[in-house]
Amino acid sequence: MRGFRLTHLLIGTALAAVLAAPGSQAWAESEADAAISALVPMPDLADAPPPTIKDLGAAPGANVEAPVPTMAETPPPSPVAPVQAAAPIAPPAPVVAAPARPVEAAPAATTASVPATPPAAPVLTTGLDPADQAIAGKLGEIIAGRQFERIIPNKKERGAIEAFYQGRSFAPLWTEKGAASTRANQARATFAKAEMIGLDPKDYRAPDIAAGVTPDAAAEAELKFTSVALTYARHVQSGRTDPSRISANIEYKLPMPEPTDVLAKITASNDLEKTFASFEPPHEGYQLLRKKLAELRGTKDEATSVQIPNGNALKVATGKKPTEDARVPALRQRLGLTGDDKVYDATLADAVKKFQASKKLAETGILNQATIDAMNGVRKDRQVDAVVATMERWRWLPRDLGKAYVMLNIPDFTLKVVKDEAVIWRTRVVVGKPNTATPIFSSAIENILVNPTWHVPDSIIYGEYLPAMQQDPGVLSRMGFKVSQNRDGSTSISQPPGPGNALGRIKFNFQNRFQVYLHDTPDKHLFAHDRRSYSHGCMRVQNPDQFGAVLASIALPGQGYTAEKLTSMFGKGETWLNFKDKIPVHLTYQTAYVDDAGSLVVREDIYSHDGRVLAALKGNDRDYGQEEVMAQVKRTPVPKRVAAQQEPSSPIESFFRIFR
Repeated sequence: MRGFRLTHLLIGTALAAVLAAPGSQAWAESEADAAISALVPMPDLADAPPPTIKDLGAAPGANVEAPVPTMAETPPPSPVAPVQAAAPIAPPAPVVAAPARPVEAAPAATTASVPATPPAAPVLTTGLDPADQAIAGKLGEIIAGRQFERIIPNKKERGAIEAFYQGRSFAPLWTEKGAASTRANQARATFAKAEMIGLDPKDYRAPDIAAGVTPDAAAEAELKFTSVALTYARHVQSGRTDPSRISANIEYKLPMPEPTDVLAKITASNDLEKTFASFEPPHEGYQLLRKKLAELRGTKDEATSVQIPNGNALKVATGKKPTEDARVPALRQRLGLTGDDKVYDATLADAVKKFQASKKLAETGILNQATIDAMNGVRKDRQVDAVVATMERWRWLPRDLGKAYVMLNIPDFTLKVVKDEAVIWRTRVVVGKPNTATPIFSSAIENILVNPTWHVPDSIIYGEYLPAMQQDPGVLSRMGFKVSQNRDGSTSISQPPGPGNALGRIKFNFQNRFQVYLHDTPDKHLFAHDRRSYSHGCMRVQNPDQFGAVLASIALPGQGYTAEKLTSMFGKGETWLNFKDKIPVHLTYQTAYVDDAGSLVVREDIYSHDGRVLAALKGNDRDYGQEEVMAQVKRTPVPKRVAAQQEPSSPIESFFRIFR
């Protein structure tokens, strides 16, 4: 009976095609419809079951009960061409095990519309559970169609996902017998704990994969789950924010993970939490912050209850009139001293000095801002913010820092040399002021220049020196500068080597577009300050001769470049020490780090980078890496100079001393 209905259906289809010919259009729409309906009983397509092997017939002697061949055994069907009036009605091609679907699926939707160019049929894996086989079929359809681009907007990831599923014959990754697999549950649990590593769990909401949903819905959920997993791995490894959007003075080539590698690791893993953790930075600085963040998430705010208000620095008066301040009673209470008067006396200053020593601050006995901040403690929310922002910046760093490298921490005003994962030398540094910030990037020290000449950058010449010369034309010559005119009419200014040179006696060079470097300075007194942001962007090293000796022992071993030998080379002529092997240098911005004693240290956000990073993490553009093209990075224009506190011989000459 089923074959009878199909025969009538095919005859009706052929007649309808004849009547649809151009010359018969109007007639077919009027009288023919009733005539055909009377002559050929048409089945109700909404109730007709899909055709089977029995309906289509079989070769003599063939077993009609044989299973339908899989797509691995049968070539894909050819596109269905319009039926011609004069051509005999041919039987349809054998049924292919195209993406399997349940019998309950409405046949009208599949028989009524046939794509003009059907997608290539996927090669399905035999032996899959029937539910997974149905999902695999739908995966093949989606990946071959335009819907795939909507689900996976990232072109690179889309290509990797397509190759990945084709390579596994479209077998689903996150489902097992039509329901969420153990792998999916592990991944979802990892995404839910993203907050513990400074990420936002709301960014990784993987779709539910529930048993009993249609193959279409399950296949789409499968692809979305894969997209979430790739996004999570990308954020864990390379960060969620574009560094150039935080500041034009930040430049990194981020180590984006390859989607193909991520999917391969996921497939081979029995512990996805551990697998995803492998994409995180391996550096000790990051890993220590990771542990501290987990501790902070589970503790109460530990800021002291006795808060010292901000204000002017307090020190013991040298004259007859004592120093009085309304904050003194709270200060005495904070330090455990008796009395309620407002006089800042020697006893109180000694207690402040002891506190400063305990916090590794300069032991001055002066109640300055750094001491007040240390007394008040850092609130937990500020600690968390600093840790989260710093962890994000750790993700921007190269995975391989180098066997031996230099790392400078801008907000900590310190530099260290690391060799074989051990710190072998440390010193203090001076960094750029907020309006002439030291940039953040990685490069490599190529050489040491003893007795350097300072070639003044154009931004300083035209923004600062020439305007100052209009007030005092002879100021540069008195300070030993040389001024010359170039052929194109521009001005060049340089300062020859010598004890007063702004670069000091030694300069450490590395390539960068910002034209900054590490160097000595004649203004040694600045290293005694707790907050050391005074430069135009370059970094001044407190003990450059020792720094040079440490670098030379690594890059020029056996050549005897000690601190004493470098000092003996000080003079008027430039001397270059070129490194055979460059030493990586990383200029970083760590407002939070764990010190050698295992304590969390939070520094002032002197350039306001933390605020911008945190805002970006919560903004709409936080998914860095979603697009393949990075924004063009441009150098931040040098802002106008603000007044500086200096004390040399004259107002004009004091102006020039700010560049050291």
